[in-house]
Amino acid sequence: MGSKLSIMDVDISGLKVLVRVDYNVPLQEGTDIISDDTRIKASIPTLKRLLEKDCSVILCSHLGRPKGEKIPELSLKPVAKRLGQILNHEIQFAEDCVSQETTRIVSNLDKGEILLLENLRFHKEEEDNNKAFASQLAQLAEVFVNDAFGAAHRAHASTSGITKFLPSYAGLLLEKEINYLESTLENPKLPFTAVLGGAKVSDKVKVVDRLTRLANNICIGGGMAATFLVAENKNVGNSAIETDFVGNAQILLDQSASAGAKLVLPTDVVVVKTFERTSEFSTKSVENLADDDIIVDIGPNTASQYASIIGDSQTVLWNGPMGVYEWENSRDGTHMVAKALANGDMLSIIGGGSTVDAVNFFGFEAKMTHVSTGGGASLEMLEGRELPGVASLYETTEG
Repeated sequence: MGSKLSIMDVDISGLKVLVRVDYNVPLQEGTDIISDDTRIKASIPTLKRLLEKDCSVILCSHLGRPKGEKIPELSLKPVAKRLGQILNHEIQFAEDCVSQETTRIVSNLDKGEILLLENLRFHKEEEDNNKAFASQLAQLAEVFVNDAFGAAHRAHASTSGITKFLPSYAGLLLEKEINYLESTLENPKLPFTAVLGGAKVSDKVKVVDRLTRLANNICIGGGMAATFLVAENKNVGNSAIETDFVGNAQILLDQSASAGAKLVLPTDVVVVKTFERTSEFSTKSVENLADDDIIVDIGPNTASQYASIIGDSQTVLWNGPMGVYEWENSRDGTHMVAKALANGDMLSIIGGGSTVDAVNFFGFEAKMTHVSTGGGASLEMLEGRELPGVASLYETTEG
């Protein structure tokens, strides 16, 4: 990512700046209480930089999936309150992101003041990447800054379309995210290990495919491990598998062997008979599963093996939990992987919403080198795909 794309390398002093942030934060069910403010905190360095430059700051974001309808439960008002507490700064709030009243508020916004606009997705034109809507947003400011890595894989009005109307640059978070992932994939310190989990092989086929040519080790866990085990002719009982992707898993196993990447599968697993938090559990070899067993975690031998591989690595990329870490009886695998990363001196990059949640759950976030704020965006980067929200910045600054 060229340095000229960063707000650190352009003169934005005293300007009105529209910043696309990712404040799509989780709320406690049935309340407006934010259960995880990681994404809000991640935006603070960029906001402080803009305040230092005496800018007037207009923030825009989405929250949830209102699909063009104004849903009170998905208002960004609670975010404005929490941001004010974190930044220790008054945050003004506009009841709409594009309206005459919003334009009036913006026109009266002084240097050093911050305004948060209401949920962009209350307008269907946002996700449609509507040109007129993008133009309306652009009229609020003199410069656009994209700091929403978590939305950078979407070609929406506030991430892509708006760059056609304003000088556009990357915020500090976006720049940091891109640089970490690009350096990891292009020039990792070796040995390079990828730890991949989560429910579905289909979500990560392209990622595994690319990593077989880049990584020294690929450790597989989570629900996706079952499909790989079936590809090795193992009985996984009642575990959920993606039948249509067993062939893909077999190809990846063969491909990794020929490419020199060691694709490591569980040798033991934690199983239950019914998929419930309180179900009785047991640990079994993958060679000895019963027809009614359901895999919910990697076993202790596998977890120890993965921890050892991690400990011997210089670079580790982790995307996807090893099991149902929210349940007491199936969290040890994820915990051991997180602990190995926290206690090691390798460069550790954590990506994917559930993985970030797990790291936070076990209290290891501060010990990781980089915790990504973008699940889908980080996966698409790992696949080698171009992110519209990043590509559009190149187009406006280099075009």
